Amino acid sequence: MSSTSSLRRLPASGARLGEVLAELSARFAAGAAAHDAAASFPHDNFAQLHAQGLIAQVVPRDYGGGGAGLAQARRIIAAVAGGDPATALVLTMTYLQHRAIARPDSHWPEVVRAQVFADAVQDGALINALRVEPGLGSPARGGLPGTIATQVADGWRLSGRKLYSTGIPALRWLAVWARTDEPQPRVGVFLVPGPAAGVAGVRIVENWNHLGLRASGSHETVLDNIWIPPDHAVDIRPPAAWAPAGASQADIDANADQQAWMIVLLGSLYDAVARAAASWARGFVRERAPGSLGAPLATLPRVQETVGEIAALLRTNEVLLDDAAARTDANAPPAAADSGLLKFTVTGNAIRAVELALQLAGNHGLSRDNPLERHYRDVLCSRIHTPQNDSILVAAGKHHLGL
Repeated sequence: MSSTSSLRRLPASGARLGEVLAELSARFAAGAAAHDAAASFPHDNFAQLHAQGLIAQVVPRDYGGGGAGLAQARRIIAAVAGGDPATALVLTMTYLQHRAIARPDSHWPEVVRAQVFADAVQDGALINALRVEPGLGSPARGGLPGTIATQVADGWRLSGRKLYSTGIPALRWLAVWARTDEPQPRVGVFLVPGPAAGVAGVRIVENWNHLGLRASGSHETVLDNIWIPPDHAVDIRPPAAWAPAGASQADIDANADQQAWMIVLLGSLYDAVARAAASWARGFVRERAPGSLGAPLATLPRVQETVGEIAALLRTNEVLLDDAAARTDANAPPAAADSGLLKFTVTGNAIRAVELALQLAGNHGLSRDNPLERHYRDVLCSRIHTPQNDSILVAAGKHHLGL
């Protein structure tokens, strides 16, 4: 399934990969402010990622991809996010989908899996899951989707609306969460061609006008009676089979692995935002020398203490994320509840680190002429990703109370 030409595009590991990532991070950082201000999608960033073989890094080697584990995927996402976190978010979602469908116990038909992987390797095709709906809220909190799949003689037809479709301007494939219109509905994933595939029936409502990650293209998507072939109903089951009580041991194990990937990659993204903020703040206090002080702010003990506190927060993140990635790559991922606590800690540390950087910079940090205010807006988005803090803490509390 692999090809020499596709493998040749993959960057070398180690120092060579580091050089590639450093160069791309700097390029992405140079355009990040303009994309943020205009809420414009950074198409060229993904062309550059594909040129270096980075979009297909998590695709298994048997399919021509990089076969990256979580530690390497974390390294890539952190570097990309250090330049442009919106680009990193879209890439994260593609990595998570590639990881999910690559599992040996994936329910996806082999021919469909192979097509998604081939598109990523050859064309840099992106994929993301479309789950959230106007009337449903977060699917993680239950409820049947309003997006309907109707079985027809030659396949399926889907209609519905999805919110927060991250990367939708460039997605080749959409893993759509929908339910059938059968008397006893089934629920699950239907693979739908995205806008980048150039088919009719998928419409983008460009209403993403967010506080942070403004260049992620997370617009609303309308599916209008779009046709897909029979085998693109890639994983549909009775609703009870998706509930924890109805899950098989294989599904429980897969969920722990997938949860670890999601938490580590998203944690790495927002940690990278905090590191970019900290780097800017360190430069600011080294250079800023108020006349009343007659020396740079960096010479003040209270400034040094704050910089030290930021370093402590980010060092904690580094240790936790590296440990979770290593355990997951060793086929011993943290339990889903522990991954939730990891998200709570890492994202909280990232937000706090940026807040401390703002304290150091004062009004300068809130000026749109400087990147710190953008980093602050971006890092606040970490709170929204599933699982959210209330769910994480309630689950942890129940566990420690023996309930």
